[in-house]
Amino acid sequence: MNQGRVADVIVIGAGIIGAACAQALARRGLRVLVLDAGRHGATAAGMGHLLVLDDNPAELALSQYSLQRWREQAPELPDGCAYRSNGTLWLAANADEMAVAESKYLNLKAEGVACELVAPRALREREPALREGLEGGLLINGDGILYAPATASWMLDNGNIEQRRARVCEVDGNRVRLEDGQWLSAEVVILANGIQATELCPELPIEPKKGHLLITDRYPGKVTHTLVELGYVTSAHNATGPSTACNIQPRPTGQLFIGASRQFGTTDPQVEGWMLAKMLKRAIEYMPDLAQLNGIRAWTGFRAASPDGLPLVGEHPHRKGLWLAVGHEGLGVTTAPGTADLLVAQLFGETPPLAAQPYLPQRFIAEALYA
Repeated sequence: MNQGRVADVIVIGAGIIGAACAQALARRGLRVLVLDAGRHGATAAGMGHLLVLDDNPAELALSQYSLQRWREQAPELPDGCAYRSNGTLWLAANADEMAVAESKYLNLKAEGVACELVAPRALREREPALREGLEGGLLINGDGILYAPATASWMLDNGNIEQRRARVCEVDGNRVRLEDGQWLSAEVVILANGIQATELCPELPIEPKKGHLLITDRYPGKVTHTLVELGYVTSAHNATGPSTACNIQPRPTGQLFIGASRQFGTTDPQVEGWMLAKMLKRAIEYMPDLAQLNGIRAWTGFRAASPDGLPLVGEHPHRKGLWLAVGHEGLGVTTAPGTADLLVAQLFGETPPLAAQPYLPQRFIAEALYA
């Protein structure tokens, strides 16, 4: 390491993406410094749902690879990480959505993903709390859940990783300036701080998507799988205005996480009653008993979304020494291991475990513009 440098690598952001990158680099023998401003980020706010998504081939490749990596790491994870492989049950409310389920089934099956179509009667046998009249569903067996904040902390506490609470105000390649005016340098700086990334790199096309969540009291055995409506694919994931979709996740504590919502054009963290009510009403349409359960806390978070829904992973095209791991939207927890592996392979000049091209920052930050 060159004299005057505080570490081999500085990682900005101690959420699940920054933690995964830091852990992977520390395991390569590098000295890593993680700087975090202590803001309430997406890792602390999210559901911790580990799922395969197949909206496009690149999303499927990254999520499928990452889930396999989570399964490999599962024996290492302490109990506090609350890892479970409980599966995702996608719910079809009508014939059109069941056709979507069948299409997803064929696509995922062809890629080796363990999944099965579920008929209406079998749906209620698996999840008795669901309402009658659903068309069926698609069970993704290998999907899971974990408690992301504890997992990120575990990653950072196991290895040659220095952690420091500090706000970075400026990035200049492989140097960063802290709020107190101090400059720190390293061989490489990795930007992994979610929606705050645009404060340091305004050229990044990262948009915040606000989401609400609610957690209930403890009702053990009420739900087994993570339940998501198939309408989520269109009503929430690709919508341009405020939207909600049924998303109910059982926690190991017996509590239920209830989501999901999306709002654009706001960074106000306040819980909005109208949106929370709309989200809960949607969930109750699929699971009527929810109306009788006690909700004990509601909160919001912000997903950092890129225009094409895929993260930016790789070196910044015109800021030498600065590397990006941002823009994961709602898949940051799922794809953290894959993101770290992609980044590390590029840093070391190795062949990545999956094609890096779809995730490179160059697709948005054209080198020619800065030539």
